Amino acid sequence: MNSTMQPFYPFVQYPFVQQPKQTAAFPYMVSVFDPVELLGQPVTFPFSGRTAKNRFLKSAMSERLATFSTFDPDGRGQPTEELVRLYETWAKGDIGIIVTGNIQIKKDHLEATGNTIIDRDLPSVYLQEWTEVARAAKSQGSLVIGQLSHPGRQVSINIQPYPEAPSDVEQPSTGGVFFGRPTPLTKDGIKDIVNRFAYAASVLHRAGFDGVQLHAAHGYLLSQFLAKRTNMRTDEYGGSLVNRAQILLEIIAAIKHAVQNPSFIISVKLNSEDFIPEGFCTEESIMVAKLLEIAGVDFIEVSGGAYEQITRSSRDQVTLLHFIGSPELMPGDYKPYTVENREGYFVEYGELLRSHLHLSKVVATGGFQTSHGMADAISRGASDIIGLAKPLTAEPFLVRDILRGEKKKVKGDKFPESPMLRFVASAAQIAEIGNGQDISDFDNAFHVARLIAKMQKEIPAAISEALFS
Repeated sequence: MNSTMQPFYPFVQYPFVQQPKQTAAFPYMVSVFDPVELLGQPVTFPFSGRTAKNRFLKSAMSERLATFSTFDPDGRGQPTEELVRLYETWAKGDIGIIVTGNIQIKKDHLEATGNTIIDRDLPSVYLQEWTEVARAAKSQGSLVIGQLSHPGRQVSINIQPYPEAPSDVEQPSTGGVFFGRPTPLTKDGIKDIVNRFAYAASVLHRAGFDGVQLHAAHGYLLSQFLAKRTNMRTDEYGGSLVNRAQILLEIIAAIKHAVQNPSFIISVKLNSEDFIPEGFCTEESIMVAKLLEIAGVDFIEVSGGAYEQITRSSRDQVTLLHFIGSPELMPGDYKPYTVENREGYFVEYGELLRSHLHLSKVVATGGFQTSHGMADAISRGASDIIGLAKPLTAEPFLVRDILRGEKKKVKGDKFPESPMLRFVASAAQIAEIGNGQDISDFDNAFHVARLIAKMQKEIPAAISEALFS
């Protein structure tokens, strides 16, 4: 095989097969359908040729189940037996595609304490441990995808006081959590980032993963390059949208060069928009998605928002950061795309995006409550695959039960209307699954009261730690 990396030409016209028009003759567009039959259909990806056994995807969530040392970065990021148990459990839930929480590519630039890390500068790449994670996640026939990420400027000053980013645009301090002023990456620094993403992908490939997902949403580094608000560069990585997307396209090319396996899936998590002034907008998102299709991306998971966009109270934000250790937004908590009488935060954007793509699959994640709503999003052309996150921490076997016809809706809860409480609850359930404990039932008022009481006890300590550590 030719080892020379092939250049990427964004404006070359590549041959595509046009998707069929959505008419009554098209099999998805039917007024009456069986949700189980539709959701249980396999999905074959256009570039890798790999097939997922059904139309469900477990979306990435920050697990915080890896080793962490405050003072010794070399003691960070090792997958643990709790992480293996977590993915072994989700595998038993018959999910078509399992995407891990965001794996960091630099040991001193983390989204949260307890992140997993693949860094060539660590004493070990933990190949054996990653092989165990892959084995667990694939044990029941799921495809397993490792999400790779770099936080850029969105890293707590307690973890990294000197963050790196496209430009020196500082992340606003929020809820007692502070961020250092970032140093703009040099061209050599950008090349290093590209190589680190490719290296991490090659490790996961060796460990038996079926592919990777590049996290280009929620205001992290790749998302920062895409947005004019955070990318003020005047070189080939700034200015025009094609320039701002260049690092993402170079990473995709570098992964293909490093892995040398056409059946290795490459996917991207992409914001529909950032919902902030001068942020990444819908029109730009569609243009980037078209470039990703040309680059050979098998599926695009659509999301939205950035940490800077959070407008909740300071107390809620510290709660989120303390318990999840992450500014990660669940899709649509703050400005969802919705259509009256339909489920899913991003179904409207998904419909728009799919009309511009010919091969790459679209994943809509977030806001789905019933099997009928999930199947409706597929039948109407808003999504090829349904992504689930928080529902799978409450019910790891939810997909299996839906496909067996035993369940028609996700588990409810008795929380007051606070997205932050639900973040905290999911984080607690992830830890319980990883530790082999019974999963808290937040549809039970007692369990809700117990969690809130724990938060009230621990939040003052979290504020003190954020302010003075």
